[in-house]
Amino acid sequence: MQLTNLTATEVVAGISARKFNAEEVAKAFLDRTAKLKNLNIYVHLDDEVVLNQARDVDRRLAAGEAVGPLAGLPVAIKDLLCVQGEPTTCGSKMLANFRPPYNATVIEKLKAAGAVLYGKANMDEFAMGSSTENSCYGPTLNPWDPARIPGGSSGGSAAAVAAMTAPVSLGSDTGGSIRQPAALCGVVGMKPTYGRVSRYGLIAFASSLDQIGPFTWNVPDMALMMEAISGGDPKDATSLPDAVPAYSREIEKRPERLRIGVVKEFFGEGLDNEVATAVHHAIEVYRKLGAEIKEVSLPHSKYGIAAYYIVAPAEASSNLARYDGTLFGHRAKDFSPANESEKDLPALVRMMMATRAEGFGAEVKRRIMLGTYALSAGYADQYYNKALKVRRLIRNDFETAFKDVDFLIGPTTPTPAFKLGEKAANPLAMYLSDIYTITTNLAGIPGLSMPCGLSSEGLPIGMQLVGPAMSETALLQAARLFERETDWHTKRPNI
Repeated sequence: MQLTNLTATEVVAGISARKFNAEEVAKAFLDRTAKLKNLNIYVHLDDEVVLNQARDVDRRLAAGEAVGPLAGLPVAIKDLLCVQGEPTTCGSKMLANFRPPYNATVIEKLKAAGAVLYGKANMDEFAMGSSTENSCYGPTLNPWDPARIPGGSSGGSAAAVAAMTAPVSLGSDTGGSIRQPAALCGVVGMKPTYGRVSRYGLIAFASSLDQIGPFTWNVPDMALMMEAISGGDPKDATSLPDAVPAYSREIEKRPERLRIGVVKEFFGEGLDNEVATAVHHAIEVYRKLGAEIKEVSLPHSKYGIAAYYIVAPAEASSNLARYDGTLFGHRAKDFSPANESEKDLPALVRMMMATRAEGFGAEVKRRIMLGTYALSAGYADQYYNKALKVRRLIRNDFETAFKDVDFLIGPTTPTPAFKLGEKAANPLAMYLSDIYTITTNLAGIPGLSMPCGLSSEGLPIGMQLVGPAMSETALLQAARLFERETDWHTKRPNI
């Protein structure tokens, strides 16, 4: 039995039934990870820490102690979720030596569920990017084709599952950073409703948009993970107190209604023909299953990119102001005046300037400058406040659509995975990689990407299902309905 080929549900069931133990599982994944180091998936992975967690699970099982629903399951962690005492760097030089003194709430939930925390996965610096090429550790490679990007910013987390170096992982989604890499790596990725999962301990990019979610091979594994990490949290004022449904028990049921809206704006210019064909085939699968299919419009979605790249950088400008070398993180050693204009500046100011120049990468600097400009005196009304009004219109579009349909369907990304470096010199082209995912974050509603085909070059194609706020149960049911009729979720890269 190849343990690394098992789904999360199979791993948990096997450990529980004593078919194999947690230490054997951990060793299998560690061995595979060591063989695939060229993919640059992990930025921090301590074998002994992983094995000690697994041995503790085995000890508790042998002693008859209660273990959680994820007992022995390795979970890769995106490098922006705080794990006490472990490096948490956001893929940035700015936090190169940061070891948090506390755990993120989702980490506490995973530990309580018996999961084995399995290393920190690579990411775009401070979650700003769509390709995982912006990391200070270098790019992660796509397991389906190492010459291509895995998506971003959670590219390491998506590649961890796709390469079978971990059965599941956690990422974060600010404008598509879970769903886009899930599509490009051929796995399932979910952005929950804003507030469904606590953000406490998530190092912030844009606080009104960020949301934590899992990557898995299939929908049952997604249900298992969502049960473990969801729920209200007094440490996060934006988390929702609603009870967490028993997703694992509910997913095999058919949704009460199956009215699916095909978003016409998602099938226009810029969409790859093979992606369009694969998604249309998926729509036909739903039609054969008895779904009512109708075309819907999200008329303000065309303003999504523009609104997002005002709101998100503005929030980033505020959130990243704390990284100035004074309290924690990187501090420049040499901040002597670089020119005549700096000679009269106080040493503290010069230190801050030098620290931020050294610590942040080019994309992070670009977004900080965009956000600072959008919030500056005389421009806030012209840019930021106007973007917030557009955000409200985008949310209204979704609310109107959900009066007539239960779910929306469309492609997750305009194209399959592109080549490394292909869009690095063109930020706008890179930003358009998230054109179908950004509006979901602006509206705060859940979205799920799942595999629906392969391109002629053998690259994964993903489709996106979107539901109203707090509709995760029905969304998972609809996704599982498709999964039972197809085998795309069983495809694996040949590595």
